[in-house]
Amino acid sequence: MKLIIVESPTKSKTIQKFLNKGYEVISSYGHVRDLPKKKIGIDIKNNFKPEYTISGDKKNISKIKNLVKRADKVLIATDPDREGEAIGWHLSKLLGLSKEKYERIVFNEITEKAIKRSLLTPRGLDMDLVDAQQARRILDRVVGYKLSPFLWKKVARGLSAGRVQSVALRFITDREREIEKFLKEEYWSIEAEMKRESEDSNIVAQLIKIDNKKIDKFFIKNKQSAEKIKKRLEKQHFQVLDIRKKESKKSSLPPFITSTLQQEANKKLRFSSKLTMRIAQQLYEKGLTTYHRTDSYNLSSYSIDEAKRFIIENYGIEYWGGPKVSKKSKGAQEAHEAIRPTSPNQIPDNVKLFDEKQFKLYNLIWRRFTASLMSPAIMSQVSIDIETNPEKFLLRSSGQIILFDGFLKVYQIKTEERSLPPLEIGEKMILLKIIPNQHFTKPPARYSEAALIKALEENGIGRPSTYSPTISTIQDRNYVEKNEEKRFFPTDIGVVVSDLLSNHFPDIVNPEFTSQMEKKFDDIADGKIKWNSVLESFYHSFEKLIKEKDMEIDKKDVTEKETKEVCEKCKSKMILKIGRFGNFLACSNYPECKNTKSPKEEISDKACEKCNSKMVLKRSRFGSFWGCSNYPECKNIRKKEELIGLKCPKCEKGDVVKKKSKKGRPFYGCNLYPECDFISNKKPEQL
Repeated sequence: MKLIIVESPTKSKTIQKFLNKGYEVISSYGHVRDLPKKKIGIDIKNNFKPEYTISGDKKNISKIKNLVKRADKVLIATDPDREGEAIGWHLSKLLGLSKEKYERIVFNEITEKAIKRSLLTPRGLDMDLVDAQQARRILDRVVGYKLSPFLWKKVARGLSAGRVQSVALRFITDREREIEKFLKEEYWSIEAEMKRESEDSNIVAQLIKIDNKKIDKFFIKNKQSAEKIKKRLEKQHFQVLDIRKKESKKSSLPPFITSTLQQEANKKLRFSSKLTMRIAQQLYEKGLTTYHRTDSYNLSSYSIDEAKRFIIENYGIEYWGGPKVSKKSKGAQEAHEAIRPTSPNQIPDNVKLFDEKQFKLYNLIWRRFTASLMSPAIMSQVSIDIETNPEKFLLRSSGQIILFDGFLKVYQIKTEERSLPPLEIGEKMILLKIIPNQHFTKPPARYSEAALIKALEENGIGRPSTYSPTISTIQDRNYVEKNEEKRFFPTDIGVVVSDLLSNHFPDIVNPEFTSQMEKKFDDIADGKIKWNSVLESFYHSFEKLIKEKDMEIDKKDVTEKETKEVCEKCKSKMILKIGRFGNFLACSNYPECKNTKSPKEEISDKACEKCNSKMVLKRSRFGSFWGCSNYPECKNIRKKEELIGLKCPKCEKGDVVKKKSKKGRPFYGCNLYPECDFISNKKPEQL
């Protein structure tokens, strides 16, 4: 009997279907060994030797050990990346496998063809890949175990820092400061609506030149200037000066890699990166898609051949475009493939899936892959210039229509069609109205999940497997929150942590430094350098800096600021303090006076039910609440209800209020709960 070990039980069931009785497939349920949870687990003086402990299910490990004893050969079939290679190595060590006893097999998709092909081409474990994963894990442990306690000591308990998460936090805080400093500027544009003399075919043209001078963005600065130009234009005669027509091609986008899948699923499906990766894992384990942690745009020759047959048979020869020149992602592992369906013949509508979310993501992957091999869309673009007399104004109207849809038949991207009437040069136009439009410059947008992943990828920060956990971590630590538009903004504590790291540990939050570390991990994976040397070059200067900053930084300088506010209880000065869950004012006479309040104190219109004192708004890790101002003598609290001005659509008696889950995610419910159990993730008017 040959024993195949994979990570996931779903994966093991899928593979078992393809093999005869001479094989048994079992799951390790992920990692089986890891660094210990309660100590650093690294012998720094002994060349950074790691101390691994069992992290997997011990009953399952015993079951695997018993099967190993009966097996003639053990085939390690963990995922085809560094993490999978490391899990395979840990399995070999934990199970005490000799080199003669086991072999490593890899496959990029869970199909019968791929599994049987991998059985014909076994290899040994790639220790360069294992060492690259170990180097990352150990370095992240060192940074976390040294820097997180430092933050506990200098800011607040329960905080953490890490190479990738700290850079992501810096991106968000830097963007917030750009937004805060932004000063909007007013500018105007002018359009003219007109029609042909012969018929009612209206067009809208934009003013682009005055007296042969091109109008730049801020040429028309205010309403007064716009009105003057409007009055001048209303006195003009209009005729067609020039008509330009050209055909253009719009090429399809490449197939997905991990980062672009997360970005597009966030934009088109409103999926978080965490949800996207969970569903992608399910699709992979079902044998529907290829491995989902990849930064390579490559496609296998047989997947291209199969797609060619499918496209020609279903859409026609004119829709076959063929593979494009493969663009390369920074640090991509080119032996891998892009994310694609295991067969284009598995059309989304015909595939049986458990739920709607799986269907939506599979549909997105299938369409993107198919479109990537289809021919370009062909557009007809028309540009019409209209001049005026007696004064010299130039206006332009542009249109576009799709002559051939090409890849757009299966994958829609933003293309605006606007047809123009068939005009002729010299033709007179009748002015209908002049339309001045007021605009204001906009600050840079806050990061969405898609935009943040793109920024991390472009700067070489992290790898496909790290984007989702990084975003989860900075939210779980209360460093960032999302607004109504699902865009990130830093919390008070997030700003303090980011500033502290930026000012005192610049390398940790420096994108270039973090990118260089990723390059070193790649060099380890390629066998160019030893993993211990990478840790050695980082550790000693980092350890020295930690000790220096521990002596230099006073917690009060980081977390406290004097204010002019006076304590209403003892008349001492109030101090603005930073806590893990935000800023608050505290009496400087602590512990004699324990009065605290919000910096901008909100007072409820309903007095305390127990002592009739005023109720003030307070904050905790679970959100805002009303607390008695007579605390600690009176400890009465009341939930804060954020009304949105709508009656409950279910019971029609209560009011809809905005709430937060324990994980900080917003939702809407009836304030008469538990009498009414109405709940929704969307605002009721959006249902």
